Amino acid sequence: MPQLRLALAQVDACVGDLAGNADLVVEWTRKGVQSGAHLVVFPEMVLTGYPVEDLALRESFAAASRRALDALAGRLVDAGCGDAVVVVGYLDRDAAGPRNAAAVLHGGGVVARYHKHHLPNYGVFDEFRYFVPGDELPIVRVRGLDLGVVICEDIWQDGGPIAALGEAGVDLVLCVNGSPYERSKDDVRRELVARRAAEARAPMAYVNLVGGQDELVFDGDSLVVSADGELLARAPQFVEHLLVLDMDLPAGGHTGSGPIGGFDVRRAVLSEQASAAYEPLPAPPVAEPLPDEAEVWSALVTGLRDYVQKNGFKSVVLGLSGGIDSAVVAALAVDAVGAAAVHGVSMPSQYSSEHSRGDAAELARRTGLHFSVQPIADQVRVFVEQLGLTGLAEENIQARCRGMTLMALSNQHGHLVLATGNKTELAVGYSTIYGDAVGGYAPIKDVPKTLVWQLARWRNAEAEKRGEAPPIPENSISKPPSAELRPGQLDADSLPDYELLDDVLDDYVEGDRGYADLLEAGFAPELVERVLRMVDLAEYKRRQYPPGPKITFKAFGRDRRLPITNGWREHAVG
Repeated sequence: MPQLRLALAQVDACVGDLAGNADLVVEWTRKGVQSGAHLVVFPEMVLTGYPVEDLALRESFAAASRRALDALAGRLVDAGCGDAVVVVGYLDRDAAGPRNAAAVLHGGGVVARYHKHHLPNYGVFDEFRYFVPGDELPIVRVRGLDLGVVICEDIWQDGGPIAALGEAGVDLVLCVNGSPYERSKDDVRRELVARRAAEARAPMAYVNLVGGQDELVFDGDSLVVSADGELLARAPQFVEHLLVLDMDLPAGGHTGSGPIGGFDVRRAVLSEQASAAYEPLPAPPVAEPLPDEAEVWSALVTGLRDYVQKNGFKSVVLGLSGGIDSAVVAALAVDAVGAAAVHGVSMPSQYSSEHSRGDAAELARRTGLHFSVQPIADQVRVFVEQLGLTGLAEENIQARCRGMTLMALSNQHGHLVLATGNKTELAVGYSTIYGDAVGGYAPIKDVPKTLVWQLARWRNAEAEKRGEAPPIPENSISKPPSAELRPGQLDADSLPDYELLDDVLDDYVEGDRGYADLLEAGFAPELVERVLRMVDLAEYKRRQYPPGPKITFKAFGRDRRLPITNGWREHAVG
């Protein structure tokens, strides 16, 4: 059977950086060629980064993307990679409009183009807004083997190009992807790829982006499956990686072309002759998916690291309250950008407890981050006395003084301010707008409170396994959470128990379940009414919250978009 050495380049592209992304393609193609690969495949829109959002509508950007692609084909020859076949995702544009496209490059030119057919328009995706679907289906013969190309959503929908490839006949399907991370998605992907490989009656190679792009995180998790669904190779998550695999493929001598399944199937021949027999490389190890907490932690670190680096920040700053949320964000930041680039600030008021001040200092000692103390009591007193503030207004001015302090340090030193609120607090509005909600990035914005505790315990346990000091003080994990804005204040004074609250929120926010559904699920009417009211009234706060990495099925922001002015309320029927 003909042999083919395949390399899947799981890389971290940056949206809009055409020159940098082209360099990335050349660099990783060279690595593939040095490993002896005949075929090097890159992810969806790797040349432009993904998603490009409204950049897709700019003719100037699309034209620059096409120019970069043409230049890239020549650069690959200059780099000694002209004999390799390279598949690259990019933004195309023709008379019909913008296209989410993949090009097959060889010998200094573009030998085939494929335009994505299924355009997702749900969750974080708005591709109907941006792209025109394609109905041409190129099949390229390389070393006697017929290769088909599809893009991401093309395998998530029944029918379409995969069915057409199966009918026309191919020896290998290449699926290029920009598939964002969410918890436990890797198993779904594997089953999906296996199912589509069976439909195409050919093995499938699936290559995915890795890295962070604003609120999205890409976890890689590239893989290859056989026609009968066997997992042949899998790349590790959250790292750039070149997955190289030798494949023995039965050349089918396929000839199907023309109109097939609603597509115009076109065949191109690059090389008819099969490769001379060679000694295959040892099979690459099949990377095991990360355990849940490790996977989530890696996603948060990746999203934070790339947001900082791709936006040109050299350092970050955050408030350290001694509580669990700021402790977890600090530990994430240290893992993402290093302790030398993390600045933690304790900002005690007259209500801050000694243990909270001590816990903040202890976290700084354990992690090695820069630590300073900036008391806010004098600032608060000026506002309280001048404006005559009492009650909630007095409480919130403390948070706002802390927010102003962090933003002033940001302006002075160029730090990126990290907001430390979690998804549960964001859901119910348990944050102060222009106070603890200020910042440029919110690393745990999509992490429910109960998961914050799980991650803290997991991170400490991992440190102990490595013989390191656990970064998060035990007292920050075990003590009852409190904003400490008034004497003796506890979160439990204003909110239901977090375990119960997160259960309700999971059904209401993630599951979009209504009032009657929540009662049927066993929640008390008083609890449901209370929680739903808090969630609905806090939409204006969420709209103004900083971006943060998506890890759940439905994150606030790109996933869940509700009107701020909204008279609808879930209530009992009848």
